[in-house]
Amino acid sequence: MAAAPLAARAAASPRTREESMAWFRKARFGLFMHYGVYSVLGRGEWVQLREAIPVAEYSKLKEQFTADKFDAGKICDMALSAGMKYVNLTARHHDSFCLFKTNETDFNSVNSPARRDLIGELTQACRKRGLGIFYYYSYALDWRHPYFYSREYGLASSNAPWGSARPNYKTPEPSYKFSKPEDFQHYIRFVHNQLRELLTQYGPISGIWLDPIMGYYCRPELFPIEETYALIRKLQPQCLICFKQGANGDEDYVAPERTLAPHKSGGEVARKVWEKNKNKLPEICDTLQERVWGYQKADDKKHRDADWVMKTLDYCKSINGNLLLNTGPLPDGSIHLEDVATLREVGRRLKA
Repeated sequence: MAAAPLAARAAASPRTREESMAWFRKARFGLFMHYGVYSVLGRGEWVQLREAIPVAEYSKLKEQFTADKFDAGKICDMALSAGMKYVNLTARHHDSFCLFKTNETDFNSVNSPARRDLIGELTQACRKRGLGIFYYYSYALDWRHPYFYSREYGLASSNAPWGSARPNYKTPEPSYKFSKPEDFQHYIRFVHNQLRELLTQYGPISGIWLDPIMGYYCRPELFPIEETYALIRKLQPQCLICFKQGANGDEDYVAPERTLAPHKSGGEVARKVWEKNKNKLPEICDTLQERVWGYQKADDKKHRDADWVMKTLDYCKSINGNLLLNTGPLPDGSIHLEDVATLREVGRRLKA
């Protein structure tokens, strides 16, 4: 497919947040992708937590990560043909594996057999075709970093107790070092350094998409959210910020999963911020697999079809919002053929 005209390319690269929001309101439909070393196992993106895989054992998955069929150009062409206007890829998920060039950890795609910066490749392909590009970043959860807060500390929260901060290992994980709130600053430095990398290595982007909000609601006192948002906006003033239903009300839009609603388990912090954010533009995120977001082999032949997508688009239109529709690439980085066919049919119907 030929590159988009200059006007189309410019539409995806506004210069101010106001211009970004004006473009985003019209965009309506985007492609989400959850891809990482968890894809190798084919059991979803939360497999390390759910199966309590030790950090050292999980780390070995990097040596099986080849991404040999990850084709950013084909992915963007598929998105365009489906009527999508932007793409969002997991730069770093909860397991802390990074799909970009980073000096903060060797647990990344550039340091794997793939030897590729997938974020960089996708950003270039989106820019060439006039698509917006968002980076998903796991801000409030990390099962690898030594100083993310402990499972016990999460469960002891007075606002929103949460047991997903770490896997429930039968024996203590030797690499975990968090013992007091002050330790968390090591993790925050890591996060801010990585955000600097993402926002300075690839040129202007459309937005940063933070997750998971429960990690914040559980222990909001640990996260310097104002400092984080200020860092993003200093480096890229046009860059939109979302953090699911919201952390402090300074988000540009909300991005709840599956339906427009406040977070049910977020306690008083969630209720207060929802009052600030409930009238902002909603972006509903949902997935073509039945439940999980990363590739799950057990869901083969059970993926959602074009009828479901069209109904979901109608719902998003009824709330004057966007749909961010997820596919979990296969271990080799190719898009599941069921999803390719579904998106092709969605594009045909939207153009009819």
